[in-house]
Amino acid sequence: MSTFDADIIRDYGPFPEVEQVAGVTFDGHHVWFAAGETLNALDPESGQVARSIAVPAHAGTAFDGRHLFQIGEDRIRKIDPATGEVLATIPAPAGGGDSGMAWAEGSLWVGDYRGRRIHQVDPETGTILRSIASDRMVTGVTWVEGALWHGTWEGEESELRRIDPESGAVQERIVMPEGTGISGLESDGAERFFCGGGRSGKVRAVRRPRRG
Repeated sequence: MSTFDADIIRDYGPFPEVEQVAGVTFDGHHVWFAAGETLNALDPESGQVARSIAVPAHAGTAFDGRHLFQIGEDRIRKIDPATGEVLATIPAPAGGGDSGMAWAEGSLWVGDYRGRRIHQVDPETGTILRSIASDRMVTGVTWVEGALWHGTWEGEESELRRIDPESGAVQERIVMPEGTGISGLESDGAERFFCGGGRSGKVRAVRRPRRG
């Protein structure tokens, strides 16, 4: 197992009227971050928030290439990013104890914080297709280049972890500085992870170590 100290490339925020950052996702242009009652589109180059959608946004956020998915309380809402319209709603697998969320292989992958699991969920029905156990509380979740990563945050310690999607075994760790937590997680598909910073009100870009 490889272990690295986090290389924080950039801090974004804190932002006006944002008390807490939860889930994050990336649509190829904007980093969308959940902030309680709004879902906000951040330009990662300028650092400015381009627009906001009023929707319950308390936990994970995902993007399937066309639509946004957002956890609010015990529901996952499918949202048209152009209009902000909620197109569909399904139950969240942990019933309100959900954390991060990602889209991959036609499924939603949802963190169960205290359950220390990641659930693969049918995006049409909310049915749990399978679950992957972790040995730490799960916050953000993302896939990049066929690898499954999740954030952890317990006390003052927080990490990014690459895990085996079958066994849950930890394969790689990126250790955040003490007191710097990860609430949400997304990859830009290249060298950056975007990490929600919880009550710091920040989004952080962390460099992804290159394999090989």
